[in-house]
Amino acid sequence: MPVAFRGLYAITPDEPDTPALVAKVADALAGGIAALQYRNKPADAALRRAQAEALAPLCRARQVPFIVNDDLALALAVNADGLHLGGTDGDLAGARVRLAAGKLLGASCYDRFELAITAKAGGADYVAFGSAFASPTKPNAVHAPLALYARAHRELGIPVVAIGGITVDNAPALVAAGVDAVAVITDLFGARDIAARARAFTALFETRT
Repeated sequence: MPVAFRGLYAITPDEPDTPALVAKVADALAGGIAALQYRNKPADAALRRAQAEALAPLCRARQVPFIVNDDLALALAVNADGLHLGGTDGDLAGARVRLAAGKLLGASCYDRFELAITAKAGGADYVAFGSAFASPTKPNAVHAPLALYARAHRELGIPVVAIGGITVDNAPALVAAGVDAVAVITDLFGARDIAARARAFTALFETRT
């Protein structure tokens, strides 16, 4: 299966101000992100719908995959390019059936290789392992060691994403381990210059042979 995307997989912060979120995402897109996942756990359904409807066309204009976290109905409603599901977010195989052909389906596999095997069998186009490092977003998350990413790169045959506590300084170790993308929230959207930070992450993949 071809790589779904390669480079910086941006995940939105929990931003209640939609114009502010749109501005941040526009900067990230300008910096060359490879994909965007819309994630806003505290928001109600109306705000999530409004924000997804605002962000989807921005990504479409840049030909960047727009992926919705944990909400199949929302992904379908805004014609998102894909859906990402965690371990308790719903049935992966069922989501695969409902998503149109060509839509991306991702799965969180935490620190467990066997979950990735199951996810691939259920139709996942990519898998994410984490937390790669200590994460401010999920401080109690399990740790996924570098050896797990290297094994997944060698054996899975689908794209591997690293998530959790990733910064432009520690990401090179993950790139060297063979990950196809790094998923980042804080170190990207908390940067003073979001576009420049996105370019810095992207450059890590451009130099990998």
